[in-house]
Amino acid sequence: MSDELLVAGSIALDSLDGEFGSVREEMGGSALYFALAASLIMPVRMVAPVGQESLATVKQILGSRPIDIEYLDVLDAPTYRWRARQESGRNIDRGSQDSIYDRWKPRVPAGYQGWAFVGSMRPDRQAVLTIELEHSSLLAADAMLSYLQSQPEEARDVLRRSRWYFCNHEEFAALGGHEPDDFRRRWSLDGLVVKAGPRGVTAYTERGSTHVPALPSQRVVDTTGAGDAIAAGMMARWIDVGADPKLLQESLVWGVACASITISDIGLRAIGAATREQLHDRVEEVDRCLRRES
Repeated sequence: MSDELLVAGSIALDSLDGEFGSVREEMGGSALYFALAASLIMPVRMVAPVGQESLATVKQILGSRPIDIEYLDVLDAPTYRWRARQESGRNIDRGSQDSIYDRWKPRVPAGYQGWAFVGSMRPDRQAVLTIELEHSSLLAADAMLSYLQSQPEEARDVLRRSRWYFCNHEEFAALGGHEPDDFRRRWSLDGLVVKAGPRGVTAYTERGSTHVPALPSQRVVDTTGAGDAIAAGMMARWIDVGADPKLLQESLVWGVACASITISDIGLRAIGAATREQLHDRVEEVDRCLRRES
């Protein structure tokens, strides 16, 4: 098994409304959320498009984290922009400006065979990346409801080529899902991870289902990026422990811990400032919550 980890996803300027107020053009995107969370555990490569106007901010946010940006493509196009309103802990999509994807031809390391996560972005670009990363030893992808609805065929191509798939209940239903194990077998997935917000996260594999609760004791400010953080923490930790199937739940604990940190502030602010020590403390807290639930 390769011990490399790569994320291919979006870099975004998010305009969000919620109980926290309103923010405009807050830096976000699946690639940044995943990379910042995973880099607390191990080095990660990042593949993404970004407009020239956002490059300096991206570099400032990444700071000294072990994140390789060799495959960050700086384009003469506006950075992807996304608008949403947060209600009851979920984001209601209010539209995006994604013309940067028309200019982007994704590049990945030649012959890459490590683990890869294709984060939420326009599904036609996701589909290209799943082809480019077809030799990955574990290829995972994530969903985004508005894109599932606008590009359903491309979204299903992504699902068809993935070995692991991450989605919430709405996205699962939009893909025709009813019973998770049946869905996993129908799409020949090694693993399906269903995210349920305050009800935690459940992974389904041929060994059965594995659940980890959310942390009710920690404050929730902005849930944007929580799913990317779950995937990042889970995948990075699972690589770290040799991908032992018996340690999947432990790895999910790390994913929930990363998500708990992420949602404690607006956008990337909390996960961008987090430390390895803070993550260890949060892992122990999630683990205690899991033992109480068990």
